[in-house]
Amino acid sequence: MRHNVAGYKLGRSKGQRIALRKTMINQLFEHERIRTTAAKAKAIRGDAERLITLARSSSNGSDIEKVNARRLAAARMDDPEMVKKLFDDIGPRYATRNGGYTRILKLVPRLGDAAEMVLLELVES
Repeated sequence: MRHNVAGYKLGRSKGQRIALRKTMINQLFEHERIRTTAAKAKAIRGDAERLITLARSSSNGSDIEKVNARRLAAARMDDPEMVKKLFDDIGPRYATRNGGYTRILKLVPRLGDAAEMVLLELVES
């Protein structure tokens, strides 16, 4: 029994799961929309929204708080260019929005295995 065990295992080991989440969050911020399975989208949605909130709320902090926020984001993302884009472009875009930065749209099932496919995208402000 898996009582009180949060998160999605996605059929992967811990290291593979962490690498998958980092890669997919980087892809989401780079392209601003990705086509993936529903389980993967639900697994990364919360992490992506937390990073956007971190970038949004650090914009009106002190210089030390801004550096600390960038370091926290860099620890959860592999690409320094995406961290820069997150704090310079994506974060300020949602300055007046209180959460709900992503949207999941259902697509037709995948042909090979009939997996439920979705489009995970950033909401226009």
